[in-house]
Amino acid sequence: MEQYAIKGGSPLVGEVEIGGAKNAALPILAASVMTDETVYIDNIPDVRDTNVLLNAMENVGVMVKRTDRHKITINASNINSLVVEDDNIKKIRASYYLLGALLGKYKHAEVALPGGCDIGCRAIDQHIKGFRALGAEVCIEYGLIKASAGKLSGSHIYMDVVSVGATINIMMAATMAEGMTIIENAAKEPHVVDVANFLNSMGANIKGAGTDVIRIKGVSRLHSTEYTIIPDQIEAGTFMFAAAITKGDVMVKNVIPKHLESITAKLLEIGCEVEEADDCVRVVSSKPLVHTHVKTLPYPGFPTDMQPQITVALALSKGTSIVTESIFENRFKYVDELTRMGANIKVEGNTAIIDGVAKYTGASISAPDLRAGAALVLAALSAEGYTTVDDIRYIERGYEDFHLKLQSLGAQIELIETERDFQKFKLKTG
Repeated sequence: MEQYAIKGGSPLVGEVEIGGAKNAALPILAASVMTDETVYIDNIPDVRDTNVLLNAMENVGVMVKRTDRHKITINASNINSLVVEDDNIKKIRASYYLLGALLGKYKHAEVALPGGCDIGCRAIDQHIKGFRALGAEVCIEYGLIKASAGKLSGSHIYMDVVSVGATINIMMAATMAEGMTIIENAAKEPHVVDVANFLNSMGANIKGAGTDVIRIKGVSRLHSTEYTIIPDQIEAGTFMFAAAITKGDVMVKNVIPKHLESITAKLLEIGCEVEEADDCVRVVSSKPLVHTHVKTLPYPGFPTDMQPQITVALALSKGTSIVTESIFENRFKYVDELTRMGANIKVEGNTAIIDGVAKYTGASISAPDLRAGAALVLAALSAEGYTTVDDIRYIERGYEDFHLKLQSLGAQIELIETERDFQKFKLKTG
């Protein structure tokens, strides 16, 4: 089983290039099946989640051709099944996007219930509510969500809670429904906007993405397009916090600074310097970090996917900080691992009370999920001594070449498989 071996204590310094947004790529890949014409997509991140989804698409007859590592050509004119249930698809959350895409195009879809990281209740009731409002019958049988309709008709849908997944799924299905659909209390995340822009580039008529009211005028068909996915705001934020945590100086390139405003604001609050240019952000951490309070919120608030990273930084900051998680209730499972490294954190319900310590020390730890796994790697990079990180498959779900990008910034981190590999790593870095 692969692990990361890490020797901490070196500041990260240099430049790092950010890849395409995983959370935009997954629904965009699903939406590409909504036309029979060929679709060309650039800036696809080469991560486990996107590869699992592409494999599931191929299994139902979609032609997928990689023209290079980050460019994909897709043609869905020969789909031979509307049932998506291969074993791997159950492991990723984004499988449900094929439901909205196939329902929109074929008025029928059956998709295995989604998996992903165990970070709390991520119900699909809002998706089902939206599909039913468009006229579909939806049921769950034999581990599949089944949706079908004689026809889909536009509707006025008010989301009970802000849900990125449900907003995107309903938007896809409504794109090929008859008449006008209005989604109120819609999610405003950058990847919602990116999916709307992608659908519009194929001939959809979607207005208002990025606000809390999205209006969709149904069209009868979609056509070929060439599209480039936005940069990944969470990967960018992770490397910004890597600079803060390791007392480094990192230029994060190929980003949209506007998408990073809530992250930048918190880095400034805790004592980092942040410089912005058109498509890059530089973070310098030269002074002792100070405490602050943070609450995760839907965009444009502080992202739940950045909560473990800021907690790792605040646990090294002077004073007492409070982190409130308002999106997912199981998001503090990594705190036990961080405590093994010397952090002083008490979790009460959805709140973490953090008393800053002077340093972390190396330990054997496990990644409990994708973002917490990345945050624990950052903790290990700042820690005194050696750390091994298990269950890195979670990290590989959403970060491309994570250890290689960290190495390029001066991190002492390697992929290992055995205790012997670890001893070799220690000899090399000792």
